[in-house]
Amino acid sequence: MYLSEKDVRAIATYARIGLDDTQVTTMTIDLNNIIESLKPITAYDLTDVEPTFHPIAGLSNVMREDRVQPGLTHAAALANAPEQQSGSFRIPPILGGGDA
Repeated sequence: MYLSEKDVRAIATYARIGLDDTQVTTMTIDLNNIIESLKPITAYDLTDVEPTFHPIAGLSNVMREDRVQPGLTHAAALANAPEQQSGSFRIPPILGGGDA
């Protein structure tokens, strides 16, 4: 199965990739070369091979459960702030036009 320029244009539109006519021609050739390079795979008899949905069988979630733990108090969070104002961190303006 090979791709036509119409197929490549449809794929590019779907992927929101802007291609001019020259790029479509080049991409069609490149994609068809990739398909051609994968042809040897079709020589294998895979009738009794079950599809693999994940390359590592039996993979489980290795993340811990979320647990509520005590965090910093308001005072502790502001303890090392170079400047504070009204109970918040005071930082220089980043958009300009304000007094620092």
